[in-house]
Formats: sequence, structure tokens, C-alpha cells
Amino acid sequence: MTTFDPAGLTPAQARAMIRRGEITGPTTGFCAGYAQGNLVVLPKALAWDFLLFCQRNPKACPLLEVADAGERSFARFAPGSDIAKDIPRYRVYKDGVLTEEPTDVSAYFAERDDLVSFLIGCSFSFESALLEADIPVRQIEEGVNVPMYNTNIPCQSAGVFHGNMVVSMRPIPYKQVPAAVAITAGMPRVHGAPVQIGAPEAIGITDLAHPDFGDAVTIRPGEVPVFWPCGVTPQAAVMASKPAFCITHAPGHMFLTDVKNTALRF
Repeated sequence: MTTFDPAGLTPAQARAMIRRGEITGPTTGFCAGYAQGNLVVLPKALAWDFLLFCQRNPKACPLLEVADAGERSFARFAPGSDIAKDIPRYRVYKDGVLTEEPTDVSAYFAERDDLVSFLIGCSFSFESALLEADIPVRQIEEGVNVPMYNTNIPCQSAGVFHGNMVVSMRPIPYKQVPAAVAITAGMPRVHGAPVQIGAPEAIGITDLAHPDFGDAVTIRPGEVPVFWPCGVTPQAAVMASKPAFCITHAPGHMFLTDVKNTALRF
């Protein structure tokens, strides 16, 4: 049973609890007002290709910070952090295949000194702005992970990396959709405006009840499914492109930064 208020934690407190193994689940609703980020860790030999992939696909992969090769802290967004221990759950891919979901990847950083870590904006960051506008965020209400879906929207390829966009979905009351669009459009560094509203089949989604990542949520009468670009897109690109080695966050298990969401608005 949860004995703390996730929204009331500071990012440093949350990262310390994660590092001690006290938090291992999704971070939706954590550290209200602070930005969360997606993680991708690749060997230096692939870093340039992935940097180009992010630059060519800024809605799905809005790049916040890149650490130096071998560095284990995001110095700008979370000084003193430990990239290898401060995420509740990671994913390790080898040749594009998911091999494990550990809570600590420090052994991989110890084995090699060429790992480059990328911090990518996360849509969890705009959820507090939606809540401030009295727009519901269903997965927080239901205590589950946000639903995420593969789509037929192609990303622009870069080097070895290619694949389709992944989106996250939040049911929004019909009358509040314009406000939700306006709020998120003002935060392009955490995915920005939706890419689809109300017609999932138009982007290749056929079954909202069975997301590809995360958990299904209730869509109530009078609500519209709204789809935003998602930072799991790089994982889809990894699975499609099959690099020899890659570490990411597990979907919904984000890196908590010390930067306020307001600093990421226009």
C-alpha cells in the first residue's frame, strides 16, 4: 500500500526512493509541477544516428539533454542524479530483442565507458497543467500506467534508426478537448499538441482496450480519445532497427528531473 503522496514528493526525494528500491512502478502523477523524461542509452558509435533521429522527429522525440559518453548524471536537468539507478524500471535490448527489465543498470555502465544517455521529454510533464485546468487525467484517477499504442505514422529515418510513432492516449471530455490541445501545444518540449483526436483507426489503432504498452483506461460517455506523440517511440525504433545494445526506461517508468514544467513551455 502506498504510504506517501507521489505528487508531493520533490524529484530528489523520489529519485532517492527509487535508488533504494522503494519505488518500482510507473511515475505518472509523481512530483507535481516537475518535468519527467524518457531515457535511451546507446553505445557512442550509434549516438550520432540517434541524435539525428531525435532532431528529425521532434514531436515524438523532443530531446532535453545528452550526457557525455560514460557519464551517469544529467547535469542540467538533475544534478547529482544517477542515470543507472534513478529510474524505477529499465529495459535492456540486445539486437532489438528485449532481454530483461532490471531496476538497476549500473553493471552495464561499469562494463563499458562508451554509453551515451539521452533524456527525452515526456507527456507526463503536461498532465499537471491539464489537472490545473480541471481536465481529468484518467490513468492518475485509476492508478494505472498510461495506455500507449503503436501507429501507422512513419518516423523520418536517420542512419540505422527507423520505425513508426508510438502515441499515448487520454480520454478527454468533448467540451474540454480545445483546452487540452491549447495547453499541450504550448509545451512542445514534452511532445506538444495531439496528433489525432477521436479516430484511432485513422492512425492504425484498432483496439483501445488492448494497448501495446501500459494499461487500458475507462473511456466514459461524452469523452473523446486523444492521442499524443510518445517517448516510447525510440523503443519501437530500437525494436525495428535492432542495434546490438540499448537501454531504455520501461514504459511509464520515467526519469524525474529537477526542472519545472513551466520552464519547458514557450
